[in-house]
Amino acid sequence: MEIRWDWIERHRADIESATLEHLKLTAISLAIAVALALPLALAVRRRRVLAGFVVSLASLLYTIPSIALFGLLVPLIGLGSWPVIIGLVLYAQLTLLRNTLVGLEATPAPVREAAEGMGLTPRQLLFRVELPLAIPAIVAGLRVTTVTAVGIATVGGLVGGGGLGQIIVDGVRRDFPTLIVVGAVCTTLLAVGLDLLILGVERATQPWLRAGRA
Repeated sequence: MEIRWDWIERHRADIESATLEHLKLTAISLAIAVALALPLALAVRRRRVLAGFVVSLASLLYTIPSIALFGLLVPLIGLGSWPVIIGLVLYAQLTLLRNTLVGLEATPAPVREAAEGMGLTPRQLLFRVELPLAIPAIVAGLRVTTVTAVGIATVGGLVGGGGLGQIIVDGVRRDFPTLIVVGAVCTTLLAVGLDLLILGVERATQPWLRAGRA
């Protein structure tokens, strides 16, 4: 397989534009997913049956192949980026919900009892104790979700979602391996870069993690 380096050089601007579009697609999806998953996890955390139902529903949605889900959304929404965004939001719910619930439930009983003994209200207990202790689990879920979203978003090229997926799809249609390799490499670098960025932000905002891992 021959890589056309001259084509890459001539189309560098197009590759950068597709990468930025892919980043935007991923960022919008993750923002919406987090805005939905966190409040939902907080709402059901004390109701085991309801929490189990919500996680099971999210698990069911996660089992749907991405191309099938995007295909089901196209007749309702049309071609473009929105079927991809909605699909990524749905896929993200399982990991975000599960990790948030696990993180909130991991608060040691003595810590919770001590906080209640100090007179903290349930709301204060949540925001001052439970959520801060759950941050590592939530961030771990966000990292997995981000890498997964970057990868699944490439399938969105089949429904006109744009981004790096469009480069890969064009490469397949034109039987031009250079496009496929460029799309795959850029997708991988983007996923790794975003994962490292989230990890860096977590360590910068929680300096005790650096000390614990040193």
